[in-house]
Amino acid sequence: MPLADKIRPGELSEVYGQSHLLGNGRPLKNIIESGHIPNMIFYGPSGVGKTTVANIIAKKSNMDLYKLNGTSASTSDIKEIIASRNTFSSLNGILLYLDEIQYLNKKQQQSLLEYIETGDITLIASTTENPFFYVYNAILSRSTVFEFKPLTPEEIQPAVERGFRLAFEEAGEEMDIEEGVFEKIAKGCGGDVRKSLNTVELCVISANDGKVTKALASELAQRSNMRYDRDGDQHYDLLSAFQKSIRGSDENAALHYMARLLEAGDLPSVCRRLLVTASEDIGLAYPNGIVVAKACVDAALQLGLPEARIPLAQAVVLLATSPKSNSANVAIKAAVEDIERGITGEFPRQLQNKHYDGEGAAVKGQNYIYPHEFPNHYVEQQYLPDELKDRVYYKFGDNKLEQAAKEYREKIKAAAKKPF
Repeated sequence: MPLADKIRPGELSEVYGQSHLLGNGRPLKNIIESGHIPNMIFYGPSGVGKTTVANIIAKKSNMDLYKLNGTSASTSDIKEIIASRNTFSSLNGILLYLDEIQYLNKKQQQSLLEYIETGDITLIASTTENPFFYVYNAILSRSTVFEFKPLTPEEIQPAVERGFRLAFEEAGEEMDIEEGVFEKIAKGCGGDVRKSLNTVELCVISANDGKVTKALASELAQRSNMRYDRDGDQHYDLLSAFQKSIRGSDENAALHYMARLLEAGDLPSVCRRLLVTASEDIGLAYPNGIVVAKACVDAALQLGLPEARIPLAQAVVLLATSPKSNSANVAIKAAVEDIERGITGEFPRQLQNKHYDGEGAAVKGQNYIYPHEFPNHYVEQQYLPDELKDRVYYKFGDNKLEQAAKEYREKIKAAAKKPF
């Protein structure tokens, strides 16, 4: 049994990290302690406690636990679990832990839907990919998503120390560990507890005369441990630096940060951040940027690493050297702010999907004006509710394309004649 499984926590209090979910008063801990387990999706990188927490939930709930992995599960496996409903062993209900759900196709995910909805099966699914992209919408709408985050070196170090104690105890040897080894492994595991414990196990096996040195720990740490740099900067800081470098039109810095992300094996985060950046920061200054970025991301996901870095580098350089505009992003934020403040209002009568007015209506008839019947397919009429009729969310950016669109808008508005 791998060392990571030997010291896997059996209680919530023993779980390393995830205090935002499992700390006192936090939502997931409260749910688990209540005993009423809803359908849940655990989202986050490998080795951060998703499976451990699922096992603890199963133990506390007394439900019959089934485990499937999306990389190998078949439709017949799912049917077999469904068939076990209402049997003697499943009197307390079935808890299905489905690891890597993103690898199940839509039909396989749909086969679970009916039984999730009726409560015959309680689903806890885990995924390293964004569930809003990879999980079937109907399952997603019936589940609560909890995001697990990479652990900090401080959260991982106790697991490393415990792992060394157990490994040397099983080997029948006294611990002889150079100062700084614990910190070196904790900082170099990329927030992944399992990876850190694998490194611990390798250190004990390959140590000369039982002596574990910092040099040995560094040599055995996997290259994908680069999610943290030598100063302890975390994964999300790296993603932030990546996007801000593209936004700042520094393609060299952007390539540097992307290389670090790819060396850490984090292809999905690079792809997501490129797609966001193409709309958030380049936007309408170069609308085809999102088209090219999507094509490069699709190619990267099909190729896989290491070849994926080639189309991704193409996308990074293109976006970093493109003109920039955040006008669309600013516009939607302003619109959302009105909604959040409760400023909505009634639909203008001419936009409503009804053709009969009550006897008390001051003005009868829909009075909608069909723009295609007018020159330039434009005619003046009110579209926003009365409370917002003069609101301006979008302001044309100062780049060539948006200024051309502004000029065209002003031209057709000047030429327009009111039909009344």
